[in-house]
Amino acid sequence: MPKQDFSISLLVNANKTFDRQLIQGIGDYLRLAQCSWDLYIEEDFRCRLNNVHAWAVDGIIADMDDPEIARSLAGVTIPVVGFGGSYHDPAQYPEQPYVASDNVAVVEAAYQHLKAKGLQYFAFYGLPPAERCRWAHERELAFVERVRSEGFSCTVFRGEPTAGDRWHYSQNRLADWLQNLPRGTGVLAVTDARARHLLQLCERLNLLVPEQIAIIGIDDEEMVQSLVRTPLSSVRQGCQQMGYLAARMLHRQMQGLPLAKDHPLVGPDAVLERASSDYQPLSDPYVMQALHYIRHHACKGVKSEQVCDFVGISRSNLERRFKAVCGHSIHFALHHTRLERAKSLLDEGKLATAEIARLSGYPSVQYLYNVFKKDLGMTPKDYREQQSQVA
Repeated sequence: MPKQDFSISLLVNANKTFDRQLIQGIGDYLRLAQCSWDLYIEEDFRCRLNNVHAWAVDGIIADMDDPEIARSLAGVTIPVVGFGGSYHDPAQYPEQPYVASDNVAVVEAAYQHLKAKGLQYFAFYGLPPAERCRWAHERELAFVERVRSEGFSCTVFRGEPTAGDRWHYSQNRLADWLQNLPRGTGVLAVTDARARHLLQLCERLNLLVPEQIAIIGIDDEEMVQSLVRTPLSSVRQGCQQMGYLAARMLHRQMQGLPLAKDHPLVGPDAVLERASSDYQPLSDPYVMQALHYIRHHACKGVKSEQVCDFVGISRSNLERRFKAVCGHSIHFALHHTRLERAKSLLDEGKLATAEIARLSGYPSVQYLYNVFKKDLGMTPKDYREQQSQVA
């Protein structure tokens, strides 16, 4: 009977969503295949490569995007499965079996999302060349080629590595680039972390997101979402599926079974559309400014008069423009924004109804209940229960 109880080492640095979700995929495989593996990973989920050739393990799953990990595994005789980004040049893949996130497919998903919004100018905010960031160059190459294949131009800015002593300098250079982009540009950031730079600077520079600059990142990084005022659209990679495949491939190797593919590609899970890329090709600059103000201030309880004061034109003038461009009133836009915020907070299921009413801009819980009954035919409690059943 083949051996089932294996000792496995995970060489990952789980400070990234990519690696954390991949570990979840490995766990999915272990549960479904009913494997009782002895898994070794550092308690702080960091990777330390001390004398890896002497480790008494039966197999290794490793992040091959990290060049130090890849080099440390050269010549290892036990089964190894790597994971990381895909490469346009097959010679770039490691010698071991390797599960790759399909960078071309990830970028394609982002491009199609931006294009579907009616954008005709495109830009890419990447990373400077570095051995441990080869995946960033692959994404840049794929995006530029895809945009230009349809006759559009694509501006690229790589910026600098993030460093505390050069933070303000690097942000000023990024600001110069941003200010020179045509209004109505769709920007793909190579990661959500880089997309956060863009969102912060757009706010500082009074560039309206998404009305003037639409932004989408890659990773669906929860920590980034908590640090930005404008919810960030993002492409979620198929990391859990990658982890599942990596564990299955390693299991087959250790059992002496053949592999179907040495380098399977895994496409993205989904495009998570949020406010940062919800671009609408509006010709009226007053309506554009008003919608931006509503997006950021509706849940603070502002009224139509305050929107008009911000834009700087009369109520009757702005109402007329709203009806012509959007087909509804300023009040409806405020109401819709608050309601969507309340629904989103109810979906998360973490806050009490009174707190949700306050954060959504409603004067009381009773007011929130009245809105839900009138618009949705149910109470906030009913809505939350319905959504939990769907999930």
